[in-house]
Amino acid sequence: MSYLEHFEQIVKDQLARVERMKASSELTDYAALDKIIVGTIDGDGIGPVIMDSCRAILEKLLADEIASGKIELRRIEGLTLENRIAKMETVPADVLAAIKECHVLLKGPTTTPGKGDDLPNIESANVTLRRELDLFVNVRPVVIPEKNIDWIFYRENTEGEYALGSRGVEVGDDIAIDFKVTTTLGTTRLARAAFEYAKANGNKNVSIVTKANIMKKTDGKFLQLCYDVAKDYPEIKTDDWYVDIMAANLVNDQINSNFNVVILPNLYGDIITDEAAQIQGGVGTAGSANVGGRYAMFEAIHGSAPRMIADGIGEYANPASINRAAVMMLRHIGFVSKAAKLEAVLDAAQEALDMPGNGTGNTAADFTAFVTDKL
Repeated sequence: MSYLEHFEQIVKDQLARVERMKASSELTDYAALDKIIVGTIDGDGIGPVIMDSCRAILEKLLADEIASGKIELRRIEGLTLENRIAKMETVPADVLAAIKECHVLLKGPTTTPGKGDDLPNIESANVTLRRELDLFVNVRPVVIPEKNIDWIFYRENTEGEYALGSRGVEVGDDIAIDFKVTTTLGTTRLARAAFEYAKANGNKNVSIVTKANIMKKTDGKFLQLCYDVAKDYPEIKTDDWYVDIMAANLVNDQINSNFNVVILPNLYGDIITDEAAQIQGGVGTAGSANVGGRYAMFEAIHGSAPRMIADGIGEYANPASINRAAVMMLRHIGFVSKAAKLEAVLDAAQEALDMPGNGTGNTAADFTAFVTDKL
């Protein structure tokens, strides 16, 4: 296939994706379900350690609902790097089928092979799941009461650079080209979700983050579409920032408490939300939600930490992030009081335990014991 044919196929595939988005309108009414199936996926590296903790905590918190059959925690096997490489599938077909039988997912971190890893070029499992389940918005809250910080980031989840991250081309030895995609529907539905959240929570300020001064077509389109949606919410203060300035603003204590809801394209959202989580206390302290119409996936925002496993200190992994994700999951499916109860205990655990993740301090088992005892 020539380079022009390759690009033509990419355009055709993206146009077909837009048509699928237009046809997808199914929404899940969790209150109407006789049973809510929560799929749990270990992932790679420290994933099994933190997911074991999360399952034990949820089994304690939701004991009555599990006993009555209202909630099922269903373990899904096979989303490991080894199995994905063996089958040469980013998400093996049987695993994807099992995932689609669930209503929501709690997912541990998965490893994506890098350029120098001497492994097959397999796409990120997260990118694939977001695309296959049409999880178009990634929601990441960061709250630091002592600094009066209450941020919630709405990151576009299925487009940008990540949508085509494995489909770039190398032209001889001299040029490598990757692609970025922005669609009208993809951006509009993200912006709508963010403004609806802002409206429902007291007309919070909304900030749009791009690099539209440089990426004039893709980021320029993203910025304009967000402002088009903003016209339907005249009561909400809306502004925009370039991503480099926003990165600086988040660590500027003179102004960072002014930000509330932040809308970002995919790549910028990935970077900025990790920075925000670090300000909160580290990526191990934050959860993440990936939400679409039919499905939703909740996960820790940190990676699989293979070095911890290689160094023999996996038991010291901090399960806080995946349990924060479980709080978001509980709210999403309508168990608000259970979510608040778990969140309060997680706050207490963060204060009481020492979990630097370097083989010292408390272990994941200590964390689990503390939380289940408090529950």
